Amino acid sequence: MKRIKEKIYYDKKTDVLWLLVKGGVEEEHREITPGVSVELGKNGELLGIEILNASRVLGEKIRKAANRDRIVTASAR
Repeated sequence: MKRIKEKIYYDKKTDVLWLLVKGGVEEEHREITPGVSVELGKNGELLGIEILNASRVLGEKIRKAANRDRIVTASAR
């Protein structure tokens, strides 16, 4: 099984976390629960996950990880 190296992006200003699972063209954006959406490709494959209000959903750990450069912040993209 080929392992995918995921990429995680966090925008401190908007408090949005985005996880890239697989490269590809987004064909569908589906909200799976309030504030959490998935991006799907042509064949329904998972391309990414978006979490709104990430620090509220995931706690302050997300902000601490961003400050320690464990995830890519919007200004670094």
